This record gives sequence, structure tokens and C-alpha cells, in this order.
Amino acid sequence: MGLGEQITWLFLLAIPIACVAWTVTHEEVFREPREFCVDQSKNGRSLLQRKFFYLFTCEYCFSHYVTIFFLILTGYQLLFDDWRGYLIAGFSLVWIANIYMSLYALIRIDLKKERLIAKQEEKKIEEGGE
Repeated sequence: MGLGEQITWLFLLAIPIACVAWTVTHEEVFREPREFCVDQSKNGRSLLQRKFFYLFTCEYCFSHYVTIFFLILTGYQLLFDDWRGYLIAGFSLVWIANIYMSLYALIRIDLKKERLIAKQEEKKIEEGGE
């Protein structure tokens, strides 16, 4: 695989990694398991138990494990055709996926802000003022 194709794979493969990591660590569909993990990460008996459960509450931490899964699934390597290629690909995918998640978080904050402003404007209009 040429360098251009490897870079294309890097940016495309980071999308599902970011999607899975964000969904598990932030979205409503996983709220109950996430709340359990938060509780265990704070109140677990051992350090190992607390750190294990913390992995499911932090998108950055969880993205490493999602990346490992996708590396196994796809066999993607970056720059080298041996173990070094997997290592470089892994950290590169985590980095790009976390950039995607950060951009997504910023967009969501902007959208939430716009919705709040719109609601305030609607309320103002309903009350008869401008």
C-alpha cells in the first residue's frame, strides 16, 4: 500500500473509531452502563478495578482499545510492514480520532448554544417584547 493510500486509510479509519469511542463514553444509549462504570471507577476496591472501569468513561482512553480492535479487524499498518507499522498506526489513529471527537464536541456545544438563544428569542416574542 502506497503512502497516499495509507494516509487515506488513516483519516477514514479514524472515523468509526471516533464514533464508537464517543458513543460509548457520551451518548444516552450507554448511560446506564457508563454510570455503573463511573461508580466503579470511583468506588472500586482495588486500583486495578478503578482504572479498568475508568477506561469506559473517558473517550481518549477508550479510543485506544477501539483502535486495537480496528487494527486487528483491518490489519492496517502505517509506514512499516511489521510490528512498527501497527504501533505507529495505533497511535496515529488514536490522535486523529480524538481530533474528530474534539471537533464534534465543539460543534455540539455551538448547536446547543444556538438552540438556547433561539428559545430565549421565542420566549421574548411570546411575552410580547423584542
